[in-house]
Amino acid sequence: MPRMQKKSELPTKTCAACGRPFTWRKKWERDWDNVKTCSDRCRAALKKKP
Repeated sequence: MPRMQKKSELPTKTCAACGRPFTWRKKWERDWDNVKTCSDRCRAALKKKP
């Protein structure tokens, strides 16, 4: 069984919509390179921008 990591050891990115940092999540494991926003709300806001 893999060793648990501390949250501070997980990779982080900056949200393209709000500019806040967000941390890796298990549900983004396969698609981490393509994740650009921290939430559905930010993703929708990014689509609305011209």
